[in-house]
Amino acid sequence: MGCSGSRAKGDGENVKQIRKPKPWKHSEPITRSQLKQMREVFWETAPHYGGQKEIWDALRAAAEADLTLAQAIVDSAGVIVEAPDLTVCYDERGAKYELPKYVLSEPTNLIRDS
Repeated sequence: MGCSGSRAKGDGENVKQIRKPKPWKHSEPITRSQLKQMREVFWETAPHYGGQKEIWDALRAAAEADLTLAQAIVDSAGVIVEAPDLTVCYDERGAKYELPKYVLSEPTNLIRDS
């Protein structure tokens, strides 16, 4: 038996289906260019906090893809999805990968660049 959001893999292992993150609001309104800069800084520095670079690369590709492709990417990379919105994942060695919501979706208070 698995979670209601899980499906069985061929080898009997449960895999959580990825879903879009819930709508969220940044602490203050930000522009698209500020959001892009925050994302770049995160992806450039994330591998330095632990885990495997290959997994970080796969998570970035998944975060920037549509849901179907994202699911294929995490499945093929062997990523264990703890939170279906990809905010918490593990690799096969047990290393934890935490993704902030701002790399997964846009805030509800995003403002247009002037």
